[in-house]
Amino acid sequence: MARSGPIIIIEDDYDDQEIIHDILKELEVPNNIIFFTNGSDGLKYLKTTNEQPFLIICDVNLPGINGLEFKKQIDNDSYLRQKSIPFVFLTTSASRDAVNKAFTEMIVQGFFEKSSSLSELKQMLKTIIEYWKISKNPNTA
Repeated sequence: MARSGPIIIIEDDYDDQEIIHDILKELEVPNNIIFFTNGSDGLKYLKTTNEQPFLIICDVNLPGINGLEFKKQIDNDSYLRQKSIPFVFLTTSASRDAVNKAFTEMIVQGFFEKSSSLSELKQMLKTIIEYWKISKNPNTA
């Protein structure tokens, strides 16, 4: 089952963007992939698009508003919250504090630490995508 909305990736590291893009292409993910290097541009897009994004994958460490603040702003916006877009963090360093904040102060569906192994990162992304293809949320039930 394919869900057609774009995958939104908030990632400021261009090397990581390229790696993620190449992995998703290799996995033959049919969704359009849209990258933003900061949360402000991501929020602007989410507030103005008519598309229903399939998934948001977000780094924690971002310039300007960090990933945690980005997610809080989504949760505090009734229009965006109603879109019920699955949201996962994918970050280089998953500190205990960041993980705790993500699960106690906001609504997230996952928190993943980037692997330095390309094959492990590929398996992680494949698992995330496959899970959301079959999972139900208010927009797919």
